[in-house]
Formats: sequence, C-alpha cells, structure tokens
Amino acid sequence: MTSDLNVSRETLNRLGVFHDLLKKWNTKINLVSKSSISDAWERHINDSLQVYHHAGDEIAWSDIGSGGGLPGLVVAILAKEFHPDRHVTMVESDIRKSTFLRTVIRELDLQASVLVSRIEQTAPMNADILSARALADLDQLLRYAEIHLTRSGRALFFKGETWEKEVETARKSWSFDLVAHKSKTNPNAAILEVKDIHLV
Repeated sequence: MTSDLNVSRETLNRLGVFHDLLKKWNTKINLVSKSSISDAWERHINDSLQVYHHAGDEIAWSDIGSGGGLPGLVVAILAKEFHPDRHVTMVESDIRKSTFLRTVIRELDLQASVLVSRIEQTAPMNADILSARALADLDQLLRYAEIHLTRSGRALFFKGETWEKEVETARKSWSFDLVAHKSKTNPNAAILEVKDIHLV
C-alpha cells in the first residue's frame, strides 16, 4: 500500500470487498476505465488512500462527482477505523453509479450518504473537506468549492501532470492558498490542497 496509514486487517478486508464490488459492477457500468480495472488497487484504491492524511480531523467531508467512489468510498472505509464520527457525503448524478455507491455503503456499514444530484444544482453542503478526482479543471472545481465549503474549509483535488498549468489558469480568476502534495502513485501528479478561495 502506498498510503502512510497503517490500517487494520478489518480495514484491509473492507477495501478488498470494495475492490471486488468495483470489478464486478464495472462489467455493466463504466465506473472506471476498462483499461485500468485490472490494476484497480494501484491505479484507483492506493491513489485514493493518499488523500486521507491531508484532511486532519475534520468531520464533514463531501466528495463531488463520486462515480465509482474514488475517493469517497475509500475515505468512508478509512473513517470507520480512524474517525468514526466523520460523515462522507457523495454527490453523483448518475442513478446507476449512485446505486453502486449505496450498495457498498450498505454492505460495509459506512458512515456515508449519496446525493443523486448535479453538483451545480446541489444546495450548499457546508463541507469541512471537499474532494474530487478526475472531475473537471481547477477553475471549475474552485467554483464548486466556493459554494460547498465552509469559510474555513479546505478542498483536496486530485490533479494529473498538467496541474501547474491549471493552477496558472485558475489564478487569473481566483485568489486561493495552495499546497501541492506530490502524488505517491504518479510522480508528475499532485493532490492540491486549496483554501481561502475568492474570485479576484
């Protein structure tokens, strides 16, 4: 595992159940790309694990455009061990993907819920932490963050190899504090920790 977290056998087992359900459902629903499902542990689960320790002890976590539950379900699985009071709200507009998310939540008895809604139509969630992976460019993500984060909240956005260019573009419209955490699964990618977000 690439995460800095030392997880229990129970948490590993839950991640394994999630992995198996992801592979099973992916044959009928495009939760992740077919080319990456054979390496789902490294490409998706380990990648999602690394976001957890950047969040501190915040309780209200919202994950937008959750899709196959990456990182939302992974966060909820870890929270069951490390932060039992943490609640993860996942926003997903696709009904079939939402059904998958709710199935995993039920199977693993997770402290999480699913909003079947488009992000731009979702009422402000007052999240302490807002996460997104493979959803939109940074400029658009900041629009969502401004609506859905508490004033002191932080966003954690997974970004690929063009993240520096996205930051440069976003700064033309937005003022924000940024810490770029180097990805442990892709040395050219990053998790962008963003706060104090305001339009210029």
